[in-house]
Amino acid sequence: MRIWILSLALATVAAFAAPASAQLRPLVAPPESAAKASTDGVDVFLINEGAAPVPIAAPDTIDTIAQDGTALTLELIRSTADAAPVPAGGFAKLRYRLAPLGPAAGQVARAPDRPRAVSVGDGETQVADSAGVTSAFVERFRPYEPTYVAIGSGQENTKAQVSFALRPFGGTGVLSHLNLAYTHTFFWAFNRPSGPITTSIYSPEVYFDVPVGEQVNVAFGYRHSSNGGGPTDSIDANRLYLRVNRQFDLGRGWRLDVAPQGWVFFGTRGIATDLDRFWGNGGITASITQRNGVKLALYGRGDPTTGRGAAELFLSYPLRRIGGDVGLYLFGQAFTGFGETLPRYNQRDTTARIGIALTR
Repeated sequence: MRIWILSLALATVAAFAAPASAQLRPLVAPPESAAKASTDGVDVFLINEGAAPVPIAAPDTIDTIAQDGTALTLELIRSTADAAPVPAGGFAKLRYRLAPLGPAAGQVARAPDRPRAVSVGDGETQVADSAGVTSAFVERFRPYEPTYVAIGSGQENTKAQVSFALRPFGGTGVLSHLNLAYTHTFFWAFNRPSGPITTSIYSPEVYFDVPVGEQVNVAFGYRHSSNGGGPTDSIDANRLYLRVNRQFDLGRGWRLDVAPQGWVFFGTRGIATDLDRFWGNGGITASITQRNGVKLALYGRGDPTTGRGAAELFLSYPLRRIGGDVGLYLFGQAFTGFGETLPRYNQRDTTARIGIALTR
């Protein structure tokens, strides 16, 4: 309780030090420790105690104290220049993180032991290492589908996937909801001589993702999936889809997500003219996740009229919970049904694999 009171007092002093934002009172949700603030970020609420809406005037940095008594300096992660005003009696939720030590924002930081990144709000992040300086708008990138490598059973005993999404436009307009995504799944016959990569699935995607309330997101978009074949063996799936995700906060760090989706095929399908009979026109994903703990996700799709479809199960657990500061996940994946690979879209497969994931 004393930590909460001290954090509130520090934030209140910072607010009154800036007259333009005097009626916005920052309230910090103190993290457990500096390590938690660095890895998980910190929620800060700007409460409008006035009688009229006011523009967000968030401080770039906030001094607070963690629950373990450590004094912290937090920095704002994303710019609020285009954010909507805070209504009278309402609040705005902002995200802060532990401010890095060292060079001022905007400079390239160098460390002898590992790359260092410097970020300015929603602007460019620069990373310096032995390869030189690379830059990206890192706050616009996020994991999409799981990125992993897993080895197990099946004709191609190794399955690997890389997936990410990015948001090109900021602000609060229509384009701020636009996302571009790419998922590349490939199957590697590691158990065969020379270990060939037997097939790949290339899936570029463009979609709008719109929050509806605090716990619902609605997405609609276009996804193309292809095996990269030529005129005689190409398999293509062009789909327009609608997806809704509903989040349920279960307490104690647990979360349940349920995401039904439906789609329609259009355009040519290469040699897989009956692909819809095996993939169907809808599916659902359900996952239960413990923050910094286990995650179990199940995806199913199919066509009720043909009785054909597929289900895929994912299970992951942070390796840092097992021992050491490792930013990876122990990962398990299992599939049963039709269409794990596009060339065998009309054949039933059952596989199980275990490996390592970068994202989940």
